[in-house]
Amino acid sequence: MLAPFDIACPYCGETIEILVDASAGDQLYIEDCQVCCRPITLSIRIDADGEAQLSATSENDA
Repeated sequence: MLAPFDIACPYCGETIEILVDASAGDQLYIEDCQVCCRPITLSIRIDADGEAQLSATSENDA
């Protein structure tokens, strides 16, 4: 099941929606900002209760 998360782009600061598939377990991938097109490194961690925790950083911070 895809869960929506609102994040602030680390480059332009705009709020964008990211869809996360929590059933896929922990993930690390890059997705471009829908506003400024710069690469955002997304780190998804699934806790023991199955809840997703999302962290978004710029390419230089990863």
